[in-house]
Amino acid sequence: MKKIPIIIFLFTLLVMIAIISSCRSTSSLAEAKSGAQLWGENCLRCHNSPSPESFSDEAWDVAVMHMRIRANLTEPEAVKIAKFLKTAN
Repeated sequence: MKKIPIIIFLFTLLVMIAIISSCRSTSSLAEAKSGAQLWGENCLRCHNSPSPESFSDEAWDVAVMHMRIRANLTEPEAVKIAKFLKTAN
């Protein structure tokens, strides 16, 4: 069995650390966004969303749950979007 040179091991380790840290900064960036920002970035990019006042709180809960799966939203993002939509109706 060949031994991996230490330089290749260290390089691979640094690349893995960089990838992990970039993933963390992306998620913290999403956490800093408001529900209105997330709604604009995720909902309006694919279709014309109805006005937030068009539906009841319960209807928005169902719509956001459905779209969370289709738009690949995280739970915190979906919660923020639903809260934004409910405050407008």
